[in-house]
Amino acid sequence: MARLECLRNAYGMALLEAAKKNPRIVALDADLSGSTMSRYIKNNLPDRFFEMGIAEQNMVSVAAGLSLTGKIPFAHSFSVFIVGRAYDQIRQSIAVPKLNVKLVGSSYGFSDSADGATHQAIEDVAIMRAVPNMTVIVPVDAVEVRQAVKAIIEYEGPVYLRISRSEMPVLTNEEDEFVIGKPRLISEGKDIAVYANGLMVSMALKAKEMLEKKNVSIRVINVSSLKPLDAEAVRQLARGVKGIVTAEEHSLIGGLGCAISDIIGDSIPIRKVGIADRFGQSAPSHEDLLEHYGLTPEAIVEKVQELLS
Repeated sequence: MARLECLRNAYGMALLEAAKKNPRIVALDADLSGSTMSRYIKNNLPDRFFEMGIAEQNMVSVAAGLSLTGKIPFAHSFSVFIVGRAYDQIRQSIAVPKLNVKLVGSSYGFSDSADGATHQAIEDVAIMRAVPNMTVIVPVDAVEVRQAVKAIIEYEGPVYLRISRSEMPVLTNEEDEFVIGKPRLISEGKDIAVYANGLMVSMALKAKEMLEKKNVSIRVINVSSLKPLDAEAVRQLARGVKGIVTAEEHSLIGGLGCAISDIIGDSIPIRKVGIADRFGQSAPSHEDLLEHYGLTPEAIVEKVQELLS
């Protein structure tokens, strides 16, 4: 069984390690450094940390200004707030001029289970995918978080990095190559290709075990880079299968499922697992919400069987 690791901690430590080597890196936060883990910068490099208070719009504007001085600003908040509250500043001040600002949205999807719909970002990927010049990354595990931090520091331009609040299984290796835009094959299979990201990759692997007992073989693909997304690589990974299933902790509108559908078109039948145009709600745990909204291995199995029938 894969070990569990907290993506937020992995992110905070990776950013601190990078900042110690690169004096251009600075961190900004909207009064949530204890949750986003920008506190690692705050506690160890306080002269490179800017507490902006509960004011995401101002934080993003300041990050834009810092980038114009040659800094590499990482601006942090919950996903729902950094995307929703600061959209105008992201669009006008960062994306239009293509500034080198990294936006880090923490606690996406249902991972902030207790705080309900107001704190659960289920439409953030759709919004950020639609913004020209924006790169969108959803790491699958703590290893990929560390790799993504290195990659986006080297990348010149705006990036939205989506980090879960929950511990997640480690599915990749440190030596695996992370390339912005490239999907990764996690497990081979011949009948159905399952494109997933974030926590739903581990759900797809559980579905694979369940389906193997029924003599069905699925290919599991991690799509952590939603934009850009290498269309030819997506097509190549779908070759030879009878259908495709997409799985994401996000609305079915505008996210991973739509990205794959745009590439594949009508050439292969597609079914989607995601949030069906609904807001979240409060619950005792992340797992309770995943079950309630149908983000489970069983839901993936059902879609696979639907395609094969």
